Amino acid sequence: MITPPPSVSPLPVLPSPIEEAEDERLDRRGIRLLLKRDDLIHPELVGNKWRKLHRNLLAARECGHDTLLTFGGAYSNHLRATAAAGRLFGFATIGVVRGDELADRPLNSSLACAAGDGMRLHFTDRATFRRYRAIDDPAVAAELADRFGRFHLLPEGGSNALAALGCADLGRELRGHADVVTVACGTGGTLAGLAAGLDAGLDAGTQRVIGFPVLKGGAFLADDIERLQKQAFGRPRGTWSLDDRFHFGGYARTSPELTEFAADFAGRHGLLPDPTYVAKMLYGIFELARENAFPPGTRVAAVITG
Repeated sequence: MITPPPSVSPLPVLPSPIEEAEDERLDRRGIRLLLKRDDLIHPELVGNKWRKLHRNLLAARECGHDTLLTFGGAYSNHLRATAAAGRLFGFATIGVVRGDELADRPLNSSLACAAGDGMRLHFTDRATFRRYRAIDDPAVAAELADRFGRFHLLPEGGSNALAALGCADLGRELRGHADVVTVACGTGGTLAGLAAGLDAGLDAGTQRVIGFPVLKGGAFLADDIERLQKQAFGRPRGTWSLDDRFHFGGYARTSPELTEFAADFAGRHGLLPDPTYVAKMLYGIFELARENAFPPGTRVAAVITG
């Protein structure tokens, strides 16, 4: 277990609670909605971000690294979480940000929080950003090391084999609680581990996961999820699928319809879902219910990642 210095916030509190959200729109179809409140485990290291980071932080420390380097877009929750983890656990952090034009603009709230936690932001054009992510290429690795020195690499979104192993705990916590588990997908690492964690339970084969990609054309994530599962667990694990209809135009994009849905959900349940991830997933659940995709009696657990 990695522990913070005594002067900082305590470690996240796990397992996260499961709360029932009674909603007449689902009740009349015989569907129970449960909320897996991963957003409540820590004020800064919420939900799947902590689950994906924890084993990577241990690996960095075991290898003697004192700097974390990772990648993200302008509104990346992963950059923000990595910066917070660096501050809490004593790592320097470097964030390579997609879009060199952003360097001349005021920082948005996500990047401002990352910078406030000490992250060194390096803005790069989109072509270079794509090339930098190919860290398995020796030439790229050498270029990054020459520019930034010695560091422990975290991939974009934090999704690697260690992250998937960490997210398997999320599946274990949900064993037996639901028939269908849903999660929003950015890079697929959370779903990869979640499905594997469910797969080893007594209900293996009966519990399934639906992932809702928040990127336009997110069906490509299926290959990434399978690759992550093979790296982390040796083979594909669990019963899972993707529904890529509810991206609302792409990452960090929204619409009046989604905004109205999120506000209505907040009024009914006291939880305002973030528009980048959680609102899109919840919208997808209600749309699938309207389409009669869930038989009466189905328990649906929605992972609230924060």
